[in-house]
Amino acid sequence: MRIDHSVSSSISCLLFLLKAMAKVRASVICGVLAAFLSSAVFAFVEDLDETFKDTRANDIWLVDFYAPWCGYCKKLEPVWYDVGAELKRSGSPVRVGKMDATAYSGMASEFGVRGYPTIKLLKGDLAYSYKGPRTKDDIVEFANRVAGPAVRALPSKQMFEHMLKRHDVLFVYVGAESPLKEKYNDAASELIVYTYFFSASEEALPESVSLSELPAVVVFKDGSHFTYDEYEDGSLSSWVNRERFQGYLHIDGFTLYELGETGKLVAIAIIDEKDPTEQSGRLKTLMQQVAKEYREQFNRDFQFGHMDGNDYINGLIMGEVTVPSVIILNTSNEQYFMPSELIESTDQLVQFISSVLNGSAQAYGGDGFIQRIKRVAFDARSTIMSVFRSSPLLGCFLFGLPLGVISLMCYGICTAESDDGLDEKREGLTDEEEEEDDEEEEQQRQAAELEGPEEEEDAGEKDPEEKKTD
Repeated sequence: MRIDHSVSSSISCLLFLLKAMAKVRASVICGVLAAFLSSAVFAFVEDLDETFKDTRANDIWLVDFYAPWCGYCKKLEPVWYDVGAELKRSGSPVRVGKMDATAYSGMASEFGVRGYPTIKLLKGDLAYSYKGPRTKDDIVEFANRVAGPAVRALPSKQMFEHMLKRHDVLFVYVGAESPLKEKYNDAASELIVYTYFFSASEEALPESVSLSELPAVVVFKDGSHFTYDEYEDGSLSSWVNRERFQGYLHIDGFTLYELGETGKLVAIAIIDEKDPTEQSGRLKTLMQQVAKEYREQFNRDFQFGHMDGNDYINGLIMGEVTVPSVIILNTSNEQYFMPSELIESTDQLVQFISSVLNGSAQAYGGDGFIQRIKRVAFDARSTIMSVFRSSPLLGCFLFGLPLGVISLMCYGICTAESDDGLDEKREGLTDEEEEEDDEEEEQQRQAAELEGPEEEEDAGEKDPEEKKTD
């Protein structure tokens, strides 16, 4: 029995050692695999140097110009490696690189780099700047769109229907060769960074679409289509820039920045989607109705949408906006318009928008000198408050210590005695008053000299009792 027990103990120990070795081996394998995958991902993004200028001509490059100390650049770095891996995996011809713009500042300046990080797609002699959200999917979509031809062909109805389902906004040239097609190609080369451009024959159009004349440039969006009219809509590039968004959007800070490039005023219903109320839902519905039903009247000058919460708007106008409410922003000069009463009907909303359009509505804000001073003060206060909210001790140290030193310096200056006090008192006196003042000072001095020796003599004489004692 003792022998069997010792054998079983030995077997148990052996099994335990084997399991431990298996775990160690698995962890080592996982570590090696992770290191391999990590190095493989990093390999998809190339570090660029001064030789890049001479070697880039034959390839299409997506480059991140960064600064080592930039916090936004560090935040983008893992996303950028995912972008490189995704483009490589999908077989894209786009090569992905990154360049330290502080180490190669001359080359960065040649590519028009003004801030960090800056993302550019370099295609031949052209450089396209990326201004979208810094997410993997958005950057990859931008790279694939710009890397391909400026105008893509839609050879069949099936392909046309597929693209309509895939894209919210679709620009299409329909017809044969013409001067309009040349303008369309130029607009596509300029605005490919924002949207897709396609061409198709009349036979490839869906059966529900009929055009009065050809050739034509058509935008498909909001469940309908709209044709470009050179006489009413101005230049083709301007029309495309105005039409590249849906009629009604969910607006955030980035979308608002993009909308500023269209030249339109932005009408926003400010609501709280986390705590929806009947009034918020009604205001959102009213804005959607006006965007659709009054397109012909307002589409050229206004973009419609809603924004969740008022935090961004409050910082933009340096004030407090109630929720729900309506505000119209002019992003070109930072002016804004607000209704004098609560909007409760379509007619009220249309009347308010019309008053902004004809110039009768009261404008607030702006980019004048006083507003700029207010903006500096507001940004400074916001920065200080954010520091105190995130770290009160750090805020006290950063702002309390300098204020304390300045206060002590001011107190010392104000309480210091001045040697020129008598001279300051004499300022403003006439010559006769100054002579009288000098005579009084002289008499007081002589009297003091006469009293001085008497006191010394009195002090030198001894008391009679002291003399007797002597």
